[in-house]
Amino acid sequence: MKDILEVDSVYLEYGNRIILNNVYFKNETGKITGILGRNGSGKSSLMKIIFGMVRAQQSFIRINETVMRSNWRNPEDMRYLPQMNFIPNNLNIERIFNDFEVDINLLYRYFQHFEKYKQKTIGQLSGGERRIIELLCILKSKSKFCILDEPFTHIMPLHVEKIKEIILEEKQNKGIVLSDHLYRNVLDLADTIYVIAEGCTHLVKNISDIESLGYARIH
Repeated sequence: MKDILEVDSVYLEYGNRIILNNVYFKNETGKITGILGRNGSGKSSLMKIIFGMVRAQQSFIRINETVMRSNWRNPEDMRYLPQMNFIPNNLNIERIFNDFEVDINLLYRYFQHFEKYKQKTIGQLSGGERRIIELLCILKSKSKFCILDEPFTHIMPLHVEKIKEIILEEKQNKGIVLSDHLYRNVLDLADTIYVIAEGCTHLVKNISDIESLGYARIH
């Protein structure tokens, strides 16, 4: 069964500044939706609104046409990877994977060098290694949708390509919404791309749209 996430009529303002205005986008099982925008455009705020961490003045978040009326999200519906580290420093890697109900052998299959860290706490790892564990636990958890904010932060280029492979593999099981300042990774992965400009989402029909919206020079 295909699950559908719709983010509709999002309006957010702080003080007298309008951050998001009538934002809409759609994601579904088997698809990756990329969200691009300049720093301060509201990308992270939008993801927090979707996950219920920020309350907008107006928003309609629907899964399979059912509106999410509270700020609480069932993990079986949606998982969220924030920009900042979110797993407590004192938890060891085995405990983390058990808590997320993800097979730790997946970590060793993709990144063999982690086997020597089996009993280490996540706080003892490098920023990139920590990000890999957080990302893998979110991606591989049983959920209809994953919201990934800056998933490639601190990850060395050698591992970025492997992470991209995992994201493409996992999209067969769920819908994925992805934003990252390393926009070329988003372009490589996304089936559909939206650019946030002047508070609104603009569906990108071709690469030249990204330039015309003032986000980046592609060529």
